[in-house]
Amino acid sequence: MSGHNKWASIKHKKAATDAKKGKVFTKIIREIVVATKEGGAQIENNARLRKAIDDAKEANMPQDNIKKAIQRGNGEIPGAIYEEMVYEGYGPAGVALIVEVTTDNKNRTASEIRKMFSSHKGNLGETGCVGWMFDRKGYITVNKSGTDEETVMNAALEAGAEDFKSEADSDIYEIITNPSDLESVKKSLKEKNINVTSSEISMIPQTQVALSGDDAKCMLKLMDSLEEHEDVKNVYANFDISSEEMEKIEE
Repeated sequence: MSGHNKWASIKHKKAATDAKKGKVFTKIIREIVVATKEGGAQIENNARLRKAIDDAKEANMPQDNIKKAIQRGNGEIPGAIYEEMVYEGYGPAGVALIVEVTTDNKNRTASEIRKMFSSHKGNLGETGCVGWMFDRKGYITVNKSGTDEETVMNAALEAGAEDFKSEADSDIYEIITNPSDLESVKKSLKEKNINVTSSEISMIPQTQVALSGDDAKCMLKLMDSLEEHEDVKNVYANFDISSEEMEKIEE
């Protein structure tokens, strides 16, 4: 979990910068379009759309943008046709990666993703080559600031969470749930005035690959470049970088 934890912490710190770049809106709009196309526009009957709209509101997306994205998904107004793809491969030192994308041009996206891997000591593999190394879980983060660990842990476990993580070198608590329990656990935490930083269905690595030196730097650059790509929805990896190593990189 520690590799996942550190990247979650890094992403949390980057969130404000990413929002300013407008990339957050682009990715959320695509998710709303796809979610609507697959499950319909009725929020109460479409958990994926409900989650996408929650993300849009948290990102302060204008209501009109949300409405138009739903209309595009419904076919009420014209727009690009998106496909969802999953790429699997290896990064520096054999780190396993899963990359989920939403694209309107899969040939272009595949070429660009492949180039990112090869530019950072990695390579794309066949479908299924690393998927078995991850478990699909609900993943919730809570900022440690102003919250008591025991309170959050008890609230999460009482709500049906499978696991709770609190690492000394992280500024967040991690809560793991069964995918079907994600929304109910999140709702329970909010009802107890616990501020949920993020929630998502995630791929949690079963084991980690310890990285240091150039491999660690290269891995972080690969993760950064993948998540900067507007077609990339999610990136999952099983790397672990020690706090000492992270300090050296950030100097």
